Amino acid sequence: RWQVYPLHSCVTLEEQTQVFSTTVPGYRKIILSTNIAESSVTIPDVKYVIDFCLTRTLVCDEETNYQSLRLRWASKTNCNQRKGRTGRVSQGYCYRLVYRDFWTNFIPEKSVPEILCCPLGATVLKIKMLDMGGPKDLLLSALSPLGVDDIERTILQLKELGALTTCVQTEENPYDGELTFLGRVLAHLPVDLHLGKLIVLGHVFGCLEECLIIAAALSLQSFFAVPFKQHIDGYRNKLFFAGNCKSDCIAIVNAFKAWQSCKHKGELKDPKKELEWGQSNYIHIKRIREVSELFHKLKMRVKAFNMYINAQPSAVDQEFVYKQRFILQVVIAGAFYPNYFTFGRCDKEIAMKDLGGRDPKTTVMLKNIPPDGYLYHEQLQSLFRQCGQVKSIAYDGSKAFVEFSRDPMEGFKVLPAVYLSVKMSQLKIPLKLDIHFPEDIGRQMQDHVFFCKLSRINVDYQKNTVEPVEISFGTLQQSKMIPDDFLSIKITEIVEVGHFWGYRINEKSGKVLQALSAEINYQNLMDLPVSPHPELVCLAPFTDVEYTGYYRARILCVCGDFAEVFFVDYGNRSKVPLKSLKEIPSHLREVPFQALEFKMCKMRPAAKSLVCGEWWSYSATQRFASLVNGYALLAKVHSFVHGILHVDVFRHSEGKELVNIRDVLIEECYAEPAVESCESQRSHDLLESFSFDQIPKEEKVSIPSRENKKNLIERSLKCFSDRQRKVPTHKVTVRGPFTPYEVKCHTMARVSSFRMVLIKKESINSVVICDALEDPFEQLLVAASVSANTTGSAVILEETSLMPPIPGLLALLSMLFAPAIELRVDKSGKHFTGVLCGLGWSQTCGAPLLPENDMEVTFDVRFGVEDISEINILRTAINKVLCECAMCSGQEIMTQLQENVRQKLLR
Repeated sequence: RWQVYPLHSCVTLEEQTQVFSTTVPGYRKIILSTNIAESSVTIPDVKYVIDFCLTRTLVCDEETNYQSLRLRWASKTNCNQRKGRTGRVSQGYCYRLVYRDFWTNFIPEKSVPEILCCPLGATVLKIKMLDMGGPKDLLLSALSPLGVDDIERTILQLKELGALTTCVQTEENPYDGELTFLGRVLAHLPVDLHLGKLIVLGHVFGCLEECLIIAAALSLQSFFAVPFKQHIDGYRNKLFFAGNCKSDCIAIVNAFKAWQSCKHKGELKDPKKELEWGQSNYIHIKRIREVSELFHKLKMRVKAFNMYINAQPSAVDQEFVYKQRFILQVVIAGAFYPNYFTFGRCDKEIAMKDLGGRDPKTTVMLKNIPPDGYLYHEQLQSLFRQCGQVKSIAYDGSKAFVEFSRDPMEGFKVLPAVYLSVKMSQLKIPLKLDIHFPEDIGRQMQDHVFFCKLSRINVDYQKNTVEPVEISFGTLQQSKMIPDDFLSIKITEIVEVGHFWGYRINEKSGKVLQALSAEINYQNLMDLPVSPHPELVCLAPFTDVEYTGYYRARILCVCGDFAEVFFVDYGNRSKVPLKSLKEIPSHLREVPFQALEFKMCKMRPAAKSLVCGEWWSYSATQRFASLVNGYALLAKVHSFVHGILHVDVFRHSEGKELVNIRDVLIEECYAEPAVESCESQRSHDLLESFSFDQIPKEEKVSIPSRENKKNLIERSLKCFSDRQRKVPTHKVTVRGPFTPYEVKCHTMARVSSFRMVLIKKESINSVVICDALEDPFEQLLVAASVSANTTGSAVILEETSLMPPIPGLLALLSMLFAPAIELRVDKSGKHFTGVLCGLGWSQTCGAPLLPENDMEVTFDVRFGVEDISEINILRTAINKVLCECAMCSGQEIMTQLQENVRQKLLR
């Protein structure tokens, strides 16, 4: 009979205040607290304190110089503070879980001086500001002397940051330098040095407001709330605020601006409404107010250095918003250099095999499924309800594959439901099923002993069916759909560039559609027997000029009195009143859907499209629409993957010649050539390997065998399904969910090259799933903060940002923000192959200055002399802005220089 309350800095304000609630009679209140209760909180009715005499303190790892929280013995001063938490209103007791002799002889009297635990960067800058001589000599004379190595490394890191001048070729003393303009700004700002650099670069690139928000938020405790046992909801909320951009920093900006916008509109005038807004969005209102206060203070402080937030243009198009976001991502990469990381690659063949050829963007895998696991499919579906809408569950022996519904009007990306599912596994959320003993099932089904060996079963929640799966290579299905010549198609809905829905416009297809339409509109239609919900297949009206008819449709979402529906025979969508939806006759469900989903093959967005759009820019979308709308189109099938036809699309030019739409988009720089995925290439090879008039006979399904299996499944479900009276006898914990496409992070700097890289579970990028194994380039991950674990065997990343998937971007950003670079060439000496980035080589010392932070980058695109010149021109333009800041130039000149920097970067 316990009331247990966790008390630490990350729980919500509501959960923190619960510790003050009156204890229910007959219960004991137990508070599990960190040292937040040591001096910050006084709870009157505490009668007992149980103290382990331990504390976590910041320690600087000697090898990596990363900070880590280490478990140490607390000082007697700290323990006496803890003791004072009890006996406020009545007699109290304190139990220290150490021997008395240990307390007397080994527990230290006082804590370690802070100067020995905290970073020295800000202290060195203060010394330089006060012109008190060499920082190394001064710090060695402190009351608690520091290690020489720590001081020297700090000075070198300030040079790497750009706060102190460096001239590696000529300087006699590498452990000193003059204060730069950036260094003077950092010395005056009450934030971490990297956050100060973020603010300065934000000014240079014209995104100062966003950088001030990030700096203020990262200087304080996170305002993203993670309620007890609600980590999945908190993670989903953060994904929502980040949009399609995998960045914790951008999630902070969007969440802060959403709160600010609601405040300006007057929607949060009432404190109760503001609190409700915070609860629904998993945001600490008290903390976001603190961030707002620091944001305004920082905004005032930077004015002293001629830095002002630029007024946004009155007319802002969508492409400007995306450009601004890309520039902010570049600024984040510049501020947090050299905290650069990238990802390992998963084996294509093994990943495809593990997932049984299913779509990694919509599917996760479970293991340790009990025998006859389909009997418990409703339990399994309910366990995944917090992640997303389950479309189907395929059982294969002791494995199960959970597939989530994909909006047909969304682009090709990994569904949030897949990320949330893998997050469940990462958080070790147990997936428990109440099941029957196999012997009980065998006894009940004794006249069908072989039935227990039936291992491949598919549960389809759209069709509401549980059916056996026949082993097939899919050639029969593909050959029926794909002729060996061109398809004449009509596009009905464009999802994005190269991705669209439509239907075939031949005689056979026309007859099927005509027959369906005649049969539907001939019948006396009935109202829906159930309330409308997403994924329900029904009949919906569609008005075409003067005629309104009913067609087969799938509900996408329900909004008030209306539903958005997708017409499964034509591929378009519409918004219709709920009361106009009708039930679909059962025999019409069996007719295959006629709409086809198409994706243009061997093409991906060019950098221009990725910078100016979510995936494809608005101008690219407009150009694609102008190329296909109103034209007779021909599609040549390349492959058939996960129900999607990968095609080449052609149209007749004015000269009656066939023009490939892909070639036009590549020529106009909206797209670039790409390699097809492993699944697509395999499907293409399969389609070419056999002639369509020689379909294997063994692929034909044995109807009686299938019917027998279906009957057996129905019988067992009646006896043992979750809805029946028979009570399950014991529990089984399912392992997972997994995806073989999840990738692990690894470092680029030498300092942690032999250490494991862990991303904090609160970060958006704590789960990274590769959905483009065919991409030959590496994607960059930037961390705002890097620390070490208690043993120093792993580095821990916080507040991470994943850079856009642009070939060459990793090398470009490394060369743009590294203090010094050394180019690598091939044996012929004619081509650049890579670059070594770092603080450089010291002629005085005859060694690299800061070797642990050196990064070796291999080029994945061609870099020529002209590219290196462009990078140097951009670096010069950045320095020009900083010089004008130091000289207090006018706002007009500053705006022109900022725009010049932005344009050079985008070019």
